[in-house]
This record gives sequence, structure tokens and C-alpha cells, in this order.
Amino acid sequence: MRVLITGANRGIGHGLAARLAARGDQVEATRRSALPDHLPGVTWHPLDVTDPASIQAMAAARGAAPLDLLVCNAGILPDKDQPLATGYPPAMWAAAFATNVTGTFLTVQALLPALRSGTRPRIALLGSAMGSDARAPGGSYIYRASKAAVLNLGRNLATDLRAQGISLGIYHPGWVQTAMGGPEADIDVATAVTGLIRRFDALDLADSGCSRSYDGQPVPF
Repeated sequence: MRVLITGANRGIGHGLAARLAARGDQVEATRRSALPDHLPGVTWHPLDVTDPASIQAMAAARGAAPLDLLVCNAGILPDKDQPLATGYPPAMWAAAFATNVTGTFLTVQALLPALRSGTRPRIALLGSAMGSDARAPGGSYIYRASKAAVLNLGRNLATDLRAQGISLGIYHPGWVQTAMGGPEADIDVATAVTGLIRRFDALDLADSGCSRSYDGQPVPF
């Protein structure tokens, strides 16, 4: 399988790239800086998903090579523990939506030609249960709003891409022990990665538009 994963320099993206390469998939991965390769079997591309020119340059650099799976993992959580009365500045909203939403859409858009020539082409958007309208414990308004937008984006893309034979799923990786999730999170990266890869492998047109957790449970809209 030919895979491209965005935001793979650490955390879940790094774990996915390592695991997929280890099982023999052809893995391309992105990070913001063009550092030396540090994962065996992984081809790296510099990419800043907030910069449309960077997205176009990445797509042009990899050329017309077919792509079977695109994993849009790049994302930020800038507003943890922001105070309601004085926090959540406009620039923080702009940065989160540029990364989590606009960057995701433009990456999908730029790589559609490669996906169209892939085998059983699939797109996996890394969402979050924090974006579910059915779960509203408060706080993290920017992140929650951006992940709600990712869910809506994914559902609509799934509709439009179905006729082209491209499947799309939106996946909650769990609360994971990463720099974003923190050490008190529920599961480690290995657990999240194992579950997510099972979901990616199972994704097909019959399930396109799904919203699922890493363990296969549906995440309510």
C-alpha cells in the first residue's frame, strides 16, 4: 500500500509512519522542516499545511505517483486551559483553523490526482470526539470548533468523492499520551496506532463518511 501521512514528525503521525513502514507499506510522511530521515523505509517531504504554496510544492515534488491512502494527521490544540473571560484570542482561532481545517482540505485537494490513480483509494482524517456535538463538557472552544469542522468537511467530501471511487473516514484516535494529549491520557501511541491502522485497512465505499474511534466504536456527530 502506498501511504502519505501529514504531521508525522512526532506522536500519532510518527507512530503510524513507523508501523506502516515496518509492515512493508510504501510510506511518505511530512513535517515542517526538511530534517534528515529518522525512520527506516519512510520518504520525507517538508510541508507546512498552513501555507498553500507549501502544499502545492509537496504535491509537485512527489509527482504523479499513485496514492492508496492519505492520512491527514497534522493538527494543533492551541487553547488548552485558556480562561473563558480573557482567553481565546482571534489569532489563536485563525491558527487552529488554518492548520486543522483549511490545511486538511487543501492537502486533500492537492493529492486528489494521485488518489484517483491509486488502488482502492482512501482518505483518513484525524478528527476528535471533542468535535462531537453530542459531547459538550466545555472548554477548548477553538479545538472543539475546528474538529467539528473537520467532521463536517469529511462527511461532505465523502459524498462528493464517492463517485470517483475514493473512500473517506473521520477517526478519533483516543486520548493519547503525546505532547498534545499529555502523560495523563488514557492510551499510549502504540494502542492508538494499532486501532487506527485496523480502521484504515477496513475502510471502503460502503463505510465512507464514517466517524469512528480507534477501537471501531462510532463517534456521534
